[in-house]
Amino acid sequence: MSKTRAAPLCLLLALAACSQSAATPTGGDGPIDAVRVAMPADSVAPMPIRPKDAKGAWVSAPDGSAKFGYPGEAALLALECRNGALVVTRNVAAPVGASALFALQGSGYILRLPVDATALPGQSGYVWRGAIAADDMRLKLFKATFAGTLPGGGHIEVPASDVPGALIKRCASG
Repeated sequence: MSKTRAAPLCLLLALAACSQSAATPTGGDGPIDAVRVAMPADSVAPMPIRPKDAKGAWVSAPDGSAKFGYPGEAALLALECRNGALVVTRNVAAPVGASALFALQGSGYILRLPVDATALPGQSGYVWRGAIAADDMRLKLFKATFAGTLPGGGHIEVPASDVPGALIKRCASG
């Protein structure tokens, strides 16, 4: 190989060797050409500090939705009616482009709700969101105490309340 051809090749190899990117290919478990970037340990959002005896509660929001959470914190779970469907939003971080099953269990019912990472207006990042027909019998679980589990979203235990039941009834009646 001539010196004029070898010089660009050597330069390219030298530049590649100098790269110390934290990015690694995702393999087959993500979008095409996606890379995983290691995040610094101090970039994790702090968990809210609440008293051990704090009680979460359902509230009817001014927009007609039902929200579950703790006083002074963002809602952990939100239900809203859209075109005859109950839209369920679990407000925990979701990876861009991800899909999962939100496993809900209570009142003799089990619901595995398909959810997708969704960007919400006015909010940074993505949260989990899915929808189900408002007349689905399994929605009775929202009227009693129930528990939910979501990959990467942890476990949530929600007390019984009339608030979600009233929303579901309005939504199903149209």
